[in-house]
Amino acid sequence: MPAATSREELLSITKREFAKLNRTLDTVSQDIALTPFEDGLTIKDIIGHRAHWITLYFTWVDGARAGEVVETPAPGYKWNALKAYNAAVRQDQSDLTWANVREALSEQHTRLMVFFEGETDASLYTPHLHPWMNDWTLGRWGEAAGASHYRSANKFVRACLKAAQEASAE
Repeated sequence: MPAATSREELLSITKREFAKLNRTLDTVSQDIALTPFEDGLTIKDIIGHRAHWITLYFTWVDGARAGEVVETPAPGYKWNALKAYNAAVRQDQSDLTWANVREALSEQHTRLMVFFEGETDASLYTPHLHPWMNDWTLGRWGEAAGASHYRSANKFVRACLKAAQEASAE
């Protein structure tokens, strides 16, 4: 799917992908959400991760707008260390409940939509607006943190539900 190139497209795709993910999540019981699947990851882990990355996106945006030097993906981590970073995020979120991560995702989605609604095509799609953005625009980074992450989470959750269904049929 091609990336959005305007504020309206970004709002539309983010809303659409979040709705799809939520429809799937509404079918997930707490037991299934806490069951380890692929690589020992749970649905709760994946949803908590998605909420965290929206928070991280705002750390970058807010830091850049405050004139700070922004380190992506996070201070002390390089992009080639994402596995370690994501493991640390899962560890930090280990005490969260299924309801907690659903609420966090919903809150961060709302924050993302309010942010996009308050921006313009120029602020979202001007290349090299901030040094940390490399060749991606602020809108593209926002899409990666939101709609793209929702899409991949939905794919993971559906695969987990299918695996659980197949396991229960045996």
